[in-house]
Amino acid sequence: MIQIKVLDKEFALYINAEEIQKSVSRVAQKMNRDLVGKNPLFLVVLNGSFMFASDLLKLINVPCEISFIKLSSYSGTQTTSEVKQIIGLTESIKNRNVVIIEDIIDTGITIEHIIEQLKTHETESIRIATCLYKPAAFIKQFSIDYTGIEIPNDFIVGYGLDYNGYARNYPDIYRII
Repeated sequence: MIQIKVLDKEFALYINAEEIQKSVSRVAQKMNRDLVGKNPLFLVVLNGSFMFASDLLKLINVPCEISFIKLSSYSGTQTTSEVKQIIGLTESIKNRNVVIIEDIIDTGITIEHIIEQLKTHETESIRIATCLYKPAAFIKQFSIDYTGIEIPNDFIVGYGLDYNGYARNYPDIYRII
């Protein structure tokens, strides 16, 4: 078993890079079918989504724009249930088809916060894409349009996901042990 140590925690290999890339490709194929003629604005949630967004958007073949927002709701290995907006949206999204790109959806608190903010801008539509989804942790009522991989409610790192800022750079995903 491949293991890594991040700060004071041990992690074991959980999802390898090849499996991640297959799921990214599957999500991109569905988006390419769904978004024809929609002129989407992809809204990438930083920091965690940077790897997923980069890999995904290289496979998108419909005309689109890309923008970034930065939010935070984690402290250590636990969600805080409080979303802090750090860098906000600067483009006009009125009458736009917005696709939020997120690294992971667990409780849904962060995405719900983003959706509520976007709704005040009179968007045409709001779709959600996530690399990883934890259905056992999800407590909100919105639907997720594009899901890469469903996982149990474990704490994970790698492929953009971090533990106190570390381990985002790994191409694989590791689960805490």
